[in-house]
Order: sequence, then structure tokens, then C-alpha cells
Amino acid sequence: MKEKAYRSDRMKTGHANAGNRAFLYGVGLDREEIRKPFIGIANTWNELHPGHKHLRELSAAVKEGVLSGGGQPFEFNTIALCDGLAQGHSGMCYVLPSRDLIADSVEVNAYAHCLDGLVLIASCDKIVPAMAMAAGRINIPAIIVTGGPMLGGAFEGRRMGGGWMVREASSRVMRGELSEEDYERMQKSVCDGVGSCPMMGTANTMSCLMEVLGLSLPGCGACHAVTAEKLRYARRSGKRIMEMVERDIKPRDYITEPAFANALRVGAAIGGSTNMLIHMPAIADSFGYTLTPEQFDRIGDTTPFLVNVIPSGKFTMREFEQAGGVPAVMKELGEEYLDLGQRTASGRTWAQELEACPGSACSEVIAGKDRPLRRDSGLCVLRGNLAPVGAVIKRTAVDPGMLCHRGPARVFDCEEAAVDAIKSGQIRAGDVVVIRYEGPKGGPGMREMQNPVTAMISYGLSGCAALLTDGRFSGASHGPCIGHVAPEAAEGGPIALVREGDLISIDIPSKSLTLEVSEEELEKRRREWTPAPPKAVSRYLERFRFLVTDAWRGAVMEVPRRPEE
Repeated sequence: MKEKAYRSDRMKTGHANAGNRAFLYGVGLDREEIRKPFIGIANTWNELHPGHKHLRELSAAVKEGVLSGGGQPFEFNTIALCDGLAQGHSGMCYVLPSRDLIADSVEVNAYAHCLDGLVLIASCDKIVPAMAMAAGRINIPAIIVTGGPMLGGAFEGRRMGGGWMVREASSRVMRGELSEEDYERMQKSVCDGVGSCPMMGTANTMSCLMEVLGLSLPGCGACHAVTAEKLRYARRSGKRIMEMVERDIKPRDYITEPAFANALRVGAAIGGSTNMLIHMPAIADSFGYTLTPEQFDRIGDTTPFLVNVIPSGKFTMREFEQAGGVPAVMKELGEEYLDLGQRTASGRTWAQELEACPGSACSEVIAGKDRPLRRDSGLCVLRGNLAPVGAVIKRTAVDPGMLCHRGPARVFDCEEAAVDAIKSGQIRAGDVVVIRYEGPKGGPGMREMQNPVTAMISYGLSGCAALLTDGRFSGASHGPCIGHVAPEAAEGGPIALVREGDLISIDIPSKSLTLEVSEEELEKRRREWTPAPPKAVSRYLERFRFLVTDAWRGAVMEVPRRPEE
């Protein structure tokens, strides 16, 4: 009986590859191990932050699964940045660009070493979508094991959802409401061990959506980092990749356009991060599909918001997992909202998976679709002459009094200048703070504007002044924070034409964002406009600035086209 042919055979069989086999013998393999399918385990372990410090243990469990399934595992590493550690300095410029670098590194290793399959291990904000992008690009059997949320801490009886709560509490220290000693104790209470932040921020949003797409086993996304069940998910994923390799099941074979629609639906229902609107188009592009602002808006408007988890609710990811996690949300949405014929990473359809799902174990955490937390999603796309392509806001995080707002523009060409103005008392109630040249090209790197958000909260402005930017926000941001304004200032978008004192009208119920300046005046300003000088950056960021697309196309590094194309 003829043995199955594997991709790795092209580098390890026959006389021509004897030298290659010599290197494989050199790492300690024997003849029978070399004949097995080669499974790459892309691990983003590092010791710098809690999101990835535990991933060696998960990798070991994956290897056990691969070996039991008859494969030969090879672990390799790639980088993983922490958004939390990059806040407040120029390091944030590198966080979104790192996503393409991670995907590139996995692609390079998979092709160079002719791997037969991939298990991709990641936890945090940009790393999980980077692994999904790699899976779509390379299109060999692949499965993602997400690292899982950390256990949520508590301070003075309040659940702690992440480092953003500590940043925002700095205002209490300034006002003398919290001592330095208690503030130190608060800082130690947030991250109660390893894992991603215990809220529905970007990391956990994207981990949950990997289940829906079919890249992670159902239930994996909300399964916590420190649990034995997470080790079982890792081991089962190792076994499952061997079945996928034997049957040659590749991501593009079963992850179709309706799977992306399902992911957007679930993202809306769980109150996902605004960064989802950057990452999902980037992942879709890797699979050969296009997602548009109109799709986000249409799905958001027709999907009930069900999940009561920080920052849009009061519970942590632990309670979400205990209430049933993503499968319980999908069971609640049902065929009315989802295409349950789409296949999961297990090989079964969602309809088959959900037959065994009991549904939500707690209606306080996961509401019923007939009594949702609200009738539409938390995310909303705004358009108007200030954002012709679109801008995004998390409407569930906006004070009702700010849903409609009209105020004078206070214009800044970088994040730092805006923060200085807020802290020096230059911003007043009613103002609209405009921070531009912070988009994908202008930043470069589209920094999170967490510092201005924190400053506005600290100085009592979050409920009476708005913030508008071509940059983006942390998954924890709340208040009238409008991001992803496109076209961005660096590309001559209307946000580049705003002048100090111009009136800006924000109408979230009507989804409009208007610069109250005549088209004639705007055209005059366009003719006079000169871009702000490019910021001095590293070679990698310069390359990113040159190649990156706009936020609504996923802020991916586009391949330059030849002149004849």
C-alpha cells in the first residue's frame, strides 16, 4: 500500500535530499520520525508579559497531541507585543505593524521548511489576528490555540478588567481619594496571573471569533489560561491537526464568506472591541474576501447585544466562560442570525456542535435575544463629510447626554500635543478634540489613543467633551471616542482640513459626523493643504507607512503592483 505523500517530502525524500536529512538527523530525529508529517507549532511565548508567559506549557500539550496522532512536531517562535506595555510612548507605533510581521514570519517558516500543518499559539490583541492571517495566506492544514483570559482580580470589592482601570484611577490619586499605598495595591490586583486581560477587549474578542470562523475548536476562546481544560484544548488541537493533515483539510476549503458574516454577528452580540473592525477585514483579505463598513453597519444594526462583560458590562471573562461562552451565544442567536451550516475546526457544522450545547447557564451574563441588553450592537459606523469612508464608535460606552453633540474643534497633529492641552486645562466642556496624523500612514502605525482618553477621564471631560481621531482606541476605551476616521489626514482626508474652532456635529443615533464648513471652503482648504512633516521613524515603520492600506481595508501591508498592472 502506497504511503500518503506529504508537502514535507519535497525536502526530505530521495537521494537529492540526503543533505537535508543529515540536518534532521542532527536535531536528534531517527529515520521513522523523519518519515512522519512535519507539524510546525508557531509559539508566541515570551517572558515580558502575562498574555504569553504560559504558552510553553500549552505548546507541550499540543506536541503530545501531535505525537499521539502520528506527527512530528517542530516548535518555533515569533514575536508578541503587549498593547498595555506599549501605552504612553512611541512603542505603540509598532503594535499594529507587528501583526504583519508575525504573519510574515509564520509564512516564511512554513514555506521554507515545507511544513505539512500548523498549530498557531497566541493570546493577545494583534497576535491572534496575525495567526489567522497566516492561516489564510499559507492555506495548509492549520488550527489556532488561543492562550485564554487570565483570572480577573478585584480591588475593594470591584471586579478588575485590566490595566486601563488602573490608568483611569490615577485621577482618584490626584484628587486625594486614593492613597499611593492603596494605588500600589490596586496595581497588583489587576493581573491575577497569566493570560489575556479578563475583559471583552481586543484580545478576547478576537480569540472568541477564531471559534466562530472555524480556526479554533469550539469553546477554546473563553477557556481560561490557567485551567486544566485549556491544556486539554491544546492537546485536542494537536490531535485534530493530524486528522486535518491526513484528510488535507485546509482553511480555505471550509472557511467561506458566510463564516465571516457569522463572526461579525457574534462580534456584535458579544460587544467586541472596535479593533475588530481593523482585524476582520485583514483576515478576510488573507482568505480572498472583502469586508466593508456597510457590512459592519448592517450586521451591527440587526444583531442584539447579549453579553454583559467588562468594559460594556459588569462581569469578567470567567463568568462568560462559566455561562457557556461563544457556543452559548451562538445557540441563543440561532438560525435566525447565523448560518449554522458553516464548519468548525472540529470538522462538524455549527448546527451539529450546538446540538450538544445546553445554552447559556446564566442570563445575567448572556442575555436572551428576546430580552437583549440592547436591540443593536455596541459598535456603530459614522459617516459624513468628515469621514466619507467611515469612522467607528462604541455607542454602548457613550453617556446618553453625548449621543448627540455639537462643539468647536480643538485640533492637534499628534497624541502628545492633545494630552498636554488636556492636562494644562486648555480643553473645556463641549469641545471636540481632534487628533490627526495618527492613522496607519500618519502615525505611522495607528496608535491607540488610550492616553488622551485617560486624561479626559482624569480631568472630568469624558462625559462632556468628545474625542475624534484617525488613530484607534484600546478595546477598553469608553466615552464619546470616535476612531478610524478615513480617509486619514496623511492621505489628505477631510480630517486634515479641520481648523481650530470649526464646528463639528456628532449624531450617533443618525450615524452622522459632520464638519460644519461649506464644500466651497473645504475645496479651498484642499488646494492650500500641505501635509504635516512625516515623523522620524525606524526603517520598519517607514516600510509600513509606504505599504499600508487604510483602516477599513484592514491596515494591511499591500504588495506593490508592477507598473504594467
